Amino acid sequence: MGAIRLSQTQTPKASDATVSFSFEWAMNNFSSGFSGQGRKEYEKLQRLGKDREGEGDQSESEPARCEWDFSLSTVVSSGASAAVSDALGVIEFDPSNTVVATGGIARKIRIYNLKSLLPQDNSRAVQGEQGDVAFLDHGNACSYYICTPAKLSSLRWKPGSGGRLLGSGDYDGVVTEYDLERQLPVFERDEHGGKRVWSMDYSHWDPFIGASGSDDGTMQMWDPRCGGSEGGGCVARVQPTAARSSVCCVEFSPFGDALIAVGCADRKAYTYDVGRMEEPLHVFEGHSKTVTYVRFLDSETMVSAGTDGCLKLWNTSESRLIRTYKGHLNSRSFVGLSVWRHGGLLGCGSENNQVFVYDKRWGEPIWIRGLEPMVGAEFNHGFVNSVCWRQVQEDRCTLLAGGSNGVLQVFVGTKKS
Repeated sequence: MGAIRLSQTQTPKASDATVSFSFEWAMNNFSSGFSGQGRKEYEKLQRLGKDREGEGDQSESEPARCEWDFSLSTVVSSGASAAVSDALGVIEFDPSNTVVATGGIARKIRIYNLKSLLPQDNSRAVQGEQGDVAFLDHGNACSYYICTPAKLSSLRWKPGSGGRLLGSGDYDGVVTEYDLERQLPVFERDEHGGKRVWSMDYSHWDPFIGASGSDDGTMQMWDPRCGGSEGGGCVARVQPTAARSSVCCVEFSPFGDALIAVGCADRKAYTYDVGRMEEPLHVFEGHSKTVTYVRFLDSETMVSAGTDGCLKLWNTSESRLIRTYKGHLNSRSFVGLSVWRHGGLLGCGSENNQVFVYDKRWGEPIWIRGLEPMVGAEFNHGFVNSVCWRQVQEDRCTLLAGGSNGVLQVFVGTKKS
């Protein structure tokens, strides 16, 4: 998203927040609650989350250790004649974890097949920092791209669409959904008064429902099936603070429950029950500056990132801080946050052009790597502003990182024996 300075506001009380909600929509969508099978799976995940949380607390006194061998696999950059900056503000794997979408300042959504980003023979695995590295050009590496009318701040694949539908939020305050087979927009909403949309996401329990957070100080939830409703399908509008602090991040829980998390420039994160959004379920206080990202790690824990240079792990049912992660530099920019749920690893960027990996069990980073500088590039002193883990359950992991100079780098890791 570039080196964007966020304006800070006084922290208002949570009770000053306002909310509007379509109760007819809520009754239609939540009167039946969870299905029996869904409830069983959710309770199972809750128990698993508690077990994992306990393990994390017990290991707090242990020294941080890296159980992975990481190496740089691929560097993807634009040609030397590129006329514009292409800061990669967002990277997203599709649900199959085989396709990658990126977006940023250059007003393009680029679509890559993971095989094109990992051209090396996988049987060679990780060869260490001096192993073979593939150097590619964006134009040749990506399968295709879609031009967008504005700079992009957020991308999310629509669940249940088979990787066909991709949503975006942009600097003009517009949320757009693209059909990738036709490479055309199929849904658009412009209800944030032209104020930049920082983040958007889709619900996992009903993929028609989406949410977006904006500089207008609101998180809006919408459903295209309710086209006749207020706001072109808006079914809920939450203003977390009376001061209308920017809503910088939104994420629906991927664990079957109707929960959404919001992070704001008022230095707080919030969770809401989608069926009862009159007030937040929990308020998470601990960051000293803007909360830029929120990510659910499991059914009971959530990670937040702030421009105070910290990541924080929270127990979502108790609003309790479990752990703080420090080491990366972040005082004014969006530097990315991604969690690899199966491996319990957190990834983020840094304003000194490095990628940081944390194990959820320890507050110190377990691996740090600077992005490769591009010879003759104008942005050699840039920063890492987007990261994304591949969500695959195996002893081999993949982490993508995008820089403010438009360079995409792919790191692979293997579990140490």
